Amino acid sequence: MARMHTRRRGSSSSDKPVADEPPEWSDVDADDVEARIVELADQGYDPSQIGMKLRDEGVKGTPVPNVKLATGKKVTAILDEHDAGSDLPEDLRNLMERAIRLREHMEENPQDAQNKRALQNTESKIRRLVKYYRGDQLDEGFKYSYDAAVELLE
Repeated sequence: MARMHTRRRGSSSSDKPVADEPPEWSDVDADDVEARIVELADQGYDPSQIGMKLRDEGVKGTPVPNVKLATGKKVTAILDEHDAGSDLPEDLRNLMERAIRLREHMEENPQDAQNKRALQNTESKIRRLVKYYRGDQLDEGFKYSYDAAVELLE
């Protein structure tokens, strides 16, 4: 979503290198990686944070550069198998948290036009994501509103 609400350029050359198998120096067991993922999810980490922790800290001292190469599954798929995933997708949750913060700021500072535009752009992204996830990861009748977001994130 680099150029959705701005005239700036997107990120160039940001593709990951193509790899079919994990690097030779990373010889971790897939079961250990899955157990560590579930453990980190129980501690309250999001899937992106879990990936960074596995990259930086690793499993039993060995870094995991790519969970999908090590286990054959993505982090969210592993969390769904073990019923440790959240009820909302991570990107939608983060946007809803931002919209709530912006709305609270607008109540205190109603003349902040820059913040008003940021809130409009954020809620536009949320509506677009809700449409994408509706029926698959969200209820068919789900519709975004500030009250619904506050209720979901409590």
